[in-house]
Amino acid sequence: MLRLTKKADYGLMALKYLAEQADGSAHSAKDIAEAYHIPPQLLAKILQTLAKAELLVSHAGTNGGYALVRDAKEISAFEVIRAIDGPLFITSCITIHGSCDLAGHCTIKEPLRKVNDSIKELLSAISIADLIEASDAEHPGTGALVGGGLVSIAV
Repeated sequence: MLRLTKKADYGLMALKYLAEQADGSAHSAKDIAEAYHIPPQLLAKILQTLAKAELLVSHAGTNGGYALVRDAKEISAFEVIRAIDGPLFITSCITIHGSCDLAGHCTIKEPLRKVNDSIKELLSAISIADLIEASDAEHPGTGALVGGGLVSIAV
């Protein structure tokens, strides 16, 4: 089973929350944590990571908080996951550095690379705005995200 980490799940939830706020103003980590029952300290670290990845902008001060850098339609789920968890590799043979110890004898590297690429393409095609629409379709009138992860694939 391939699953998102809790951190990635929380990051997606936080960006969804910010995208739902029509006013475009900054919102505190505390507000987001309370809305989704996320541990505040963990969420604060995740939001800092997303700000460093330039997906969020951080505003200091009494009315400070976080806001999306771009429109929710322009931020992909893949960007968020990559910012939090690093590059997506479903197996240790698919890495930034190329081949593994079994490169000359392996018969599954290419099929697994195709699976990895398909997952990357799928996540790249899902925007934060899509998460709002999906949530609204599942629970009309609530606007609430049902947690548990965006991706759960049996491999």
